Amino acid sequence: MRRAGITIASVFGAGVVAAVIGVVVVVVIAVHSLTGAAKSVTAAPACPEVATQSIGGIVVPAGPVAGFCQDRLVNAAYVIEAAQALGIGPHTQAVGVMTAIGESSLVNLDHGDAAGPDSRGLFQQRDNGAWGTYEQRMDPYTAATMFYTKLVKTPGWKTMTPTQMAHAVQINSDPDHYAKFWPEAKAVVEGLTGQTVPDAAPQS
Repeated sequence: MRRAGITIASVFGAGVVAAVIGVVVVVVIAVHSLTGAAKSVTAAPACPEVATQSIGGIVVPAGPVAGFCQDRLVNAAYVIEAAQALGIGPHTQAVGVMTAIGESSLVNLDHGDAAGPDSRGLFQQRDNGAWGTYEQRMDPYTAATMFYTKLVKTPGWKTMTPTQMAHAVQINSDPDHYAKFWPEAKAVVEGLTGQTVPDAAPQS
């Protein structure tokens, strides 16, 4: 009888454990399903349905392109247009867009931060005499032109990585700050211009 009792208890205990494990597995699957659903929702943000815009011949759609909607893509188009006017090719166009993403997420900010309270615009250019007037820093095309003008005067800029190029101009506390924005910048430039953006710096 004792042996039989132990056997019944053991079987009962094993059944409870199996039931608990089954519940845990179901909960884990449900959580993963919900998380996956949330990711699929946030991965492609819905953009307002607006007509395309043309910036210097660059057609800017409603979006999203690399997660950005038209209000920010227009600013990227100004950065690209400024580069094109200087004869700068797709790779370095993307460097400018990458820098603007890293500094402002392609928003033309009318404020700075704790590190630079006087910083303004897409590139967060400081009010130190080197970056022109407030109006120039707040104009995306002019701000981008000033960024590229300084970049092409930097010795050895053509041999630098994208984040090194950005840092050479911006002098960020972290030289690698911009690297994580490179894939987005490439996608934006390719999406707006139809050109392929190489990872290695060519002669422009």
